[in-house]
Amino acid sequence: MSDDPDIPVESDRVPGAPHPRETRRLVGQDPALAAFQTAAASGRMHHGWLITGPRGTGKATLAWIIARWLLAGTGSPDLSVPEDHPVARRLRALSEPRLHLVRRSLDDKGRLRAEIVVEDIRKLLSFFHMSAAEGGRRVAIIDAADDMNTAAANAVLKMLEEPPAGAVLLLVAHQPARLLPTIRSRCRELRLMPLSPEDMATALAPLEVAGNPARLGALAGGSVGEALRLSGQDGLDRYADLVALFARPEMDRQAAAAFAQDAAGRPGAGGDPFDLTMTLLDRFLSRAARTGLMGAQLPEAAEGESAVLARISPDDRAARHWASAQAELSARARAGRAVNLDPVALVMDMLLTLAQAPGATEARGRG
Repeated sequence: MSDDPDIPVESDRVPGAPHPRETRRLVGQDPALAAFQTAAASGRMHHGWLITGPRGTGKATLAWIIARWLLAGTGSPDLSVPEDHPVARRLRALSEPRLHLVRRSLDDKGRLRAEIVVEDIRKLLSFFHMSAAEGGRRVAIIDAADDMNTAAANAVLKMLEEPPAGAVLLLVAHQPARLLPTIRSRCRELRLMPLSPEDMATALAPLEVAGNPARLGALAGGSVGEALRLSGQDGLDRYADLVALFARPEMDRQAAAAFAQDAAGRPGAGGDPFDLTMTLLDRFLSRAARTGLMGAQLPEAAEGESAVLARISPDDRAARHWASAQAELSARARAGRAVNLDPVALVMDMLLTLAQAPGATEARGRG
């Protein structure tokens, strides 16, 4: 494999979880697996595959399962490859010469780039040219394809238009709409869906996450990767604090200030506290809107959450208000971050704005 195995930070790894190349089982995505199995059984392997779906639902795991099966050549209809197969061992060690991994690389100062650049794709072109003489199947994984800048995307498009012999490109995309339409049109899509509560429990069981798995799964919205991120940042406890703010007849300003203060921590290995806070606010407003439209949600993501959401979002009108507030606060967070506003003041302002919203004040009046 021509990707550098000594890169200290793997941009395609979720903190607290095995890397997708080390994950043997894809949970809850049988339709996507079946779609690829049917294509493989037909004997006409397409050269470009676009693997889409929300973050943390197993897209990279599926890409590595497909790559392992293609390179091992076992022909097993269920895409299985024995763990002790030479290809499986080389992939785990990042030493398989017929696979190239494209992900965000390090710049000349040793920092992780914000995007996949054209130099990364040129290395992929070199890989295909140098390995052409060996013949046989060659596989590239681009994770995530929506991280590519314009020049990189155009270079990949040329490969999809004139694919090297024996090459299969697996493009992982969290937001496929960000890709060039011509890239999407030249790939077959395998779409993954959010996991059900039952599948979330199955996927999280071997990972030994901190916190209540059912509540973690509910808050993560069917994304294993998001559940791991939330677990690693005490997301359940933080969300419970947020719900408690709206459970009181009047918002406790001291408690709100403490919640806002936690958003000011420095980003670390577990993630960015401000990003976590924005995620939790977004989830709370989304769940409030959904409650107004569809009624109480189960399982709860925090103790007493269903009662709080039912009080502040009892009907369609309240649901529309919370959906609008979600979009407005998301835009405010992006704008505030862009001009380096104090995160504590920004979050406190958001909380006080939400506390004065008609849905919240009317619900408290009824309480």
